[in-house]
Amino acid sequence: MLEMEPEAENIRYYHTLKILEEKCQGRMRCMRKCPTQAIRVRRGKAHILEELCIDCGECINACPEGAIVPLTDPVEKTSEFKCRVAIPSPALYSQFSVDIHPPEIFAGLKKLGFDYICDVSLVCESVSEALRLYLQEHEGPWPVISSFCPAAIRLIQVRYPELTEHIARLEVPRELAAKEVKSELSRKLNIAPEKIEAVYFTSCPAKAVSIKQPAEKEKSWLDGSISIADIYSPLLSAIMSLGEEKSEDEAHQPSAIGMGWPVLGGTCSLLEPESWVAVSGIIELTRILDDIEKSKLREVKYVEASFCLEGCIGGPLAVENAYVARVKTIRLENRYGKQPRIQKEEVQKLYREGHYFLERRIQPRPIKPLHPDIAKSIALMKEKEKIYNLLPRVDCGLCGCPTCLAFAEDVVKGLLNISDCLYNSIRKERSR
Repeated sequence: MLEMEPEAENIRYYHTLKILEEKCQGRMRCMRKCPTQAIRVRRGKAHILEELCIDCGECINACPEGAIVPLTDPVEKTSEFKCRVAIPSPALYSQFSVDIHPPEIFAGLKKLGFDYICDVSLVCESVSEALRLYLQEHEGPWPVISSFCPAAIRLIQVRYPELTEHIARLEVPRELAAKEVKSELSRKLNIAPEKIEAVYFTSCPAKAVSIKQPAEKEKSWLDGSISIADIYSPLLSAIMSLGEEKSEDEAHQPSAIGMGWPVLGGTCSLLEPESWVAVSGIIELTRILDDIEKSKLREVKYVEASFCLEGCIGGPLAVENAYVARVKTIRLENRYGKQPRIQKEEVQKLYREGHYFLERRIQPRPIKPLHPDIAKSIALMKEKEKIYNLLPRVDCGLCGCPTCLAFAEDVVKGLLNISDCLYNSIRKERSR
């Protein structure tokens, strides 16, 4: 792992990705897929540079050996909490067959030992209204970039630091849901909020990181996260064992608007169609961010930025095919209807009180300079450019670096020698 720069030496980045060296074959697919060039392959094994990793999970999908695994909390967990609350992402609803609806999922979660279930879809709908109000009052810069995908946020922090000013200062639904349910249960059960455990079910490793080390606040309202892939089988078994049992949540009506949030364009349901753009997947996302950086999207008010293809339903910790999950989500929306489940007046009141806003603005991620001394750092940058100009600049990756520029930087850092460029060595050998 890379050391942090002196002014940020106390910062240590939490990550939910682990490389199993015994499985890693050094095929470099993860290195080539990483959007922030956070992976190097040394001596036949992949290594992650912690200050560049954004926990997007692209490497998980890329590795054919399954050598990169996510680290989320176990399904069964003992704790000192007096009450345990499940807060499932609406993406969970689309992972099961079409005849399994949210009430059955809630009942299954209770059978697994959770005391209460918090439906995030209602909070998602309220945040949709808060977003509409935010865009009405926002004075720039344009366009506003959504704050709801932590992998996209961390990509901006690392690769597009100047665009952090475009990120909406709105809190994410999962955090608001945890805050609200803890407050409600604290009054109802007469226990301190700290004694209530709120567990989030996620399709994305970056959301697990945002709980352990949030970018926009000191501490998350959530206490842990469980992968949808890990909870799926035990939850399905619990649901199947319900038989004729009726859930007390049968009368509960989820928000169809909120259930659409995990699908591409879901956060934009209350916005004017011509005012927004929804983009997903690393290739298209970087194209859009490049355009924003070049001031090409000023006519667009809002960009819904999702790192995973098709939105959260395409996360690496989901179990269902993203396109099938999209169809299931549409069926659920039709089942519950698109009529609003929230009181707009109440949302507007809470909005004026600051309920939906982040505690602090999201800042660029500190990146270690080539040297703590500015003069020496400038000299090393010139040396890096000189070395780069000597390289073939074909980004073959044979050296274990994703690009020739990354190779040149590793050389000036003393991690590699210029002779480690195999392409150059082969070319020189052939010219003899």
